[in-house]
Amino acid sequence: MKNILFLSLFSLLSCFVFGQKQAVDYVNPFIGASTNVEAAGAHHGLGKTFPGAAFPFGMVQVSPNTITGGDNGPGYSYEHTSIEGFAFTQMSGIGWYGDLGNLLVMPTTGALKTAAGKADNTAKGYRSGYDKASEKASAGYYSVLLTDYQIKAEATAVQRGGILRFTFPQNEESRIQIDLARRVGGTSVYQYAQVVDQRTVRGWMKCTPEGGGWGNGSGKPNYTVYFYVRFSRPFDSYGFWNADIPDGWQRKLWDVTKDNYQQRVAEAEIIRDASKWEGKHIGFFAEYATQKDEFIDVKAGISFVDMEGAENNFHQEMEMLNFEKAHANAREAWNKALGKMKVSGGTDEQKTVFYTALYHTMIDPRLFADADGRYFGGDGKPHQSGKFNKRTIFSGWDVFRSQFPLQTLINPALVNDEINSFISLAEENGTGYFERWEFLNSYSGCMVGNPAVAVLAEAYAKGIRSYDVKKAYQYALNTCEKEGNGTLGYVPGSISETLEYAYSDWCMAQLAKATGNKADYHKYTARGQAYRNIFDPEKGWFRPKKADGSWVEWYPEGRLKDGYGSVESNPYQQGWFVPHDIDGMVEIMGGREKVLADLTDFFAKTPSNLLWNSYYNHANEPVHHVPFLFNKLGAPWLTQYWSRFICEHAYQNKVEGLVGNEDVGQMSAWYVLAAAGIHPVCPGDVRYEITSPVFDKIVMKVGQKGKIFIIETVDNSAENIYIQSLELNGKPYPHTFINYQDMAKGGTLKIWLGKSNRGM
Repeated sequence: MKNILFLSLFSLLSCFVFGQKQAVDYVNPFIGASTNVEAAGAHHGLGKTFPGAAFPFGMVQVSPNTITGGDNGPGYSYEHTSIEGFAFTQMSGIGWYGDLGNLLVMPTTGALKTAAGKADNTAKGYRSGYDKASEKASAGYYSVLLTDYQIKAEATAVQRGGILRFTFPQNEESRIQIDLARRVGGTSVYQYAQVVDQRTVRGWMKCTPEGGGWGNGSGKPNYTVYFYVRFSRPFDSYGFWNADIPDGWQRKLWDVTKDNYQQRVAEAEIIRDASKWEGKHIGFFAEYATQKDEFIDVKAGISFVDMEGAENNFHQEMEMLNFEKAHANAREAWNKALGKMKVSGGTDEQKTVFYTALYHTMIDPRLFADADGRYFGGDGKPHQSGKFNKRTIFSGWDVFRSQFPLQTLINPALVNDEINSFISLAEENGTGYFERWEFLNSYSGCMVGNPAVAVLAEAYAKGIRSYDVKKAYQYALNTCEKEGNGTLGYVPGSISETLEYAYSDWCMAQLAKATGNKADYHKYTARGQAYRNIFDPEKGWFRPKKADGSWVEWYPEGRLKDGYGSVESNPYQQGWFVPHDIDGMVEIMGGREKVLADLTDFFAKTPSNLLWNSYYNHANEPVHHVPFLFNKLGAPWLTQYWSRFICEHAYQNKVEGLVGNEDVGQMSAWYVLAAAGIHPVCPGDVRYEITSPVFDKIVMKVGQKGKIFIIETVDNSAENIYIQSLELNGKPYPHTFINYQDMAKGGTLKIWLGKSNRGM
């Protein structure tokens, strides 16, 4: 081992834990890479991750795309049998039809085809079948053999760009084509491409709600992707195609996948005598005569600002890189990022699940600024990011629960970036408030609550404050005033909204208290009690109210009625969401014994596969804090039992290894924290509940100073899952929780495990 004397303590621990196998070697990007509704047993599908190449929190993701239509957010599903092409932008783990999937590049041979064709082969196109056995993916790399053309495709990524390598057979009609209109959730509405020289093309694709996209247009997406693409070999010839799309045609997701629309694309005009082209549905192609096993690399720099930004990103990050070096850099970057947490003990399968989960938490919030710091602002103008990295894609309703509590531990600088990004967007677009689900500057309005306020409150409580605190506070205040329980003290017809707003108001109160705003503290503390306004003592549970104060009709299914005042849940699931006042919740529910019995029954009726169900539905977010409520109820052994059970049954090393949508890091962050033996009930507080770790030892760099905190177990096994006793830094520790400040100081939490479920 070279330079061992110069290795840091953490590097020594890394070598001790892994030997020759590194964290990056355990990543399996195929985990969760399915949208299969049948396998999920619900229309939400499974993990919806993508298997392609990415860079930690990078702007670009170079991934195979198998489908344009339907609720297929990542553009890929493992069970599909053909590939449309390889796109340079992807979303991870989302439903709502998805977006991105831009700059779709496809190698072909034979006659030129301008439409992708259909996955069911009812329409032929440039898509190709592929050899499933040849498909490989790892952190920063993807490869596959396209069987229709006998072309091997490989992909890797840098922060703001990526490289595709295509290895061709001998053929006089080989081709690389770029579909500039293609988009996962529909189509880009206008495109431009210009040939710069015999190896280079640049241009852009404009994406608006007219072309569908996020929420099939309902998410209000409005962005332009700029590109600078260089081929490793000069074109033998090149051209464009242009489909004549009539002005009156609708162009959202269900429109562009119809036969008549696709027929127009298939009959596109071919242009060979122009150096640039623009239109509603265009593409570019470069043609070659290739020798057997000849490869051509396609490098692309991406920007959301302008073509100059894309070109500069190309020159700054990848001009001098070949494919192998770019791949090595991506692998090294992932190993460093994943090195924030090291685990030992457990099986290789468990390590694969853990490091793949950690990998999935490091896709978003992604970089949105160019290499020169410029980014596209909420006012439609370029801005300079200055001292922070501008970031985008905040899946708030999901990620405030586990993803940001994880990042506050291991990536506090990222959290600072995100809060600065909140502030800059609220300023630039003139709204003065934080959006709950932000997508490339768009305030999509997706889901409920005010999760950005929770992220801010938690960050501030943990000393993460490298932003304008005064502005952040004011915009959080504006957010709570704009969306909340209002003068009625509840949202008519909604349990979910009432409870979520009560919680975010409590978060606002904690922020007010910490910053010395006493009047706001008292106001929002009172508003945090709004959950009481929709509790029906007669039914013994939360129930939606009408605007006149009367109850909404109770159904025979009672609190198991799906959608009864509840978003993607039922009242039984949503009703446990009073994380900021568990004692108050227990009081109105009838006391500890009654609540403990009810919660125990809630889990007992949960199916063992943990797929979508009416009880503990781990496939969706509203219940993610619930296993840790047993700690609060004085029955920590049940938290220990159920967290280990969920880790084993809801997360596995296979394509169907996530029981629900990955949701931009949330599903995976839950596993990372729980498997490490900690998880919050109430983000915005500094407390993490202690549970039974999956691994013998977890070593993590915590906080802004990067101190080493170790969670170490004794006698850990599949049978010994119950905590018998604990020590913190060599002294007996009587609590079932630990505060962030104690972890950020560094030290060791030692946990003795055994078979007895009454150890503590």
